[in-house]
Amino acid sequence: MKDYPDKMTPEQVRAFRDDVLNIVGQIPYGRVTTYGTIALLAGWPSHSRMVGRTLRYTPSAEHLPCHRVVNKEGRTAPGWGGQRLLLEEEGVHFKPNGHVDMSRHFWEPL
Repeated sequence: MKDYPDKMTPEQVRAFRDDVLNIVGQIPYGRVTTYGTIALLAGWPSHSRMVGRTLRYTPSAEHLPCHRVVNKEGRTAPGWGGQRLLLEEEGVHFKPNGHVDMSRHFWEPL
């Protein structure tokens, strides 16, 4: 795991996890946001990779719309072929390169 210059205490890790799960739960149907946006909203802008790890390794995250989280270029998670299908079912459009059309579907509550 990356050695972050601004390391978290165990209490901060728990708060970060809770914030990430709360933010993901708010992403509206048919919209997407990025790992980096979630990290920023959670107060740890340099921790976008940790957002991904949180979503992958927190059992309760399976009940959240994690499929609505993509990278900053609109790419879906590697190894999760069903993510695109879930997004398309919500009306999310993809560009010819396979990336989400972020200009149409990006959600940023800032």
